[in-house]
Amino acid sequence: MKSLHARDYKRMPWKNGGGETVEIAIFPADASVETFEWRISMATVANDGPFSIFPGIDRTLSILQGNGMALAIENDNPVLLTKASPPLPFPADVRVHATLPDGAIVDLNVMTRRDTWRHRVHRHVGPLSSAETTATQTLLLAVGPVTVSGAGAVHHLKDMDALMLEAGLSISVRPDKPEGSYFLIELIRL
Repeated sequence: MKSLHARDYKRMPWKNGGGETVEIAIFPADASVETFEWRISMATVANDGPFSIFPGIDRTLSILQGNGMALAIENDNPVLLTKASPPLPFPADVRVHATLPDGAIVDLNVMTRRDTWRHRVHRHVGPLSSAETTATQTLLLAVGPVTVSGAGAVHHLKDMDALMLEAGLSISVRPDKPEGSYFLIELIRL
């Protein structure tokens, strides 16, 4: 298990210049926004507008903070995402327009290059007594303080800290508060 601390995350402008991304993890480690195989990041969205286009990429979006965001994907009817919504997967190489019905939000964005990786994003609330990591790699992102036990180690994560987990680990997760939540992001090499 490798700890990733929120204070160390890399900050960079959006591809379309409309905001700032906080990069949690990227593979390969020296990849750019054009060459990554997978990327996990957070972004503050403060204004309505289009999403950046990423050819050949699949993405999943979740709301971490704020009162929600409506996404019109390829001119379909908008889908409202809130903190309680399940993560929303969609292609990153189609037109997407975001509308903020009630102020700025912070989102979690997971992207994988579809010809080499796929991903699954799960939002959990409350404790998880035992889970086996079966994906090539799994990232756990804390939303509020959580304690993660596994492989003979105990990790105390603060809000927005993460753990990178290799395949084959058995872990348990305990949020500090009963309603505490966290995301498990599975990255699967094809």
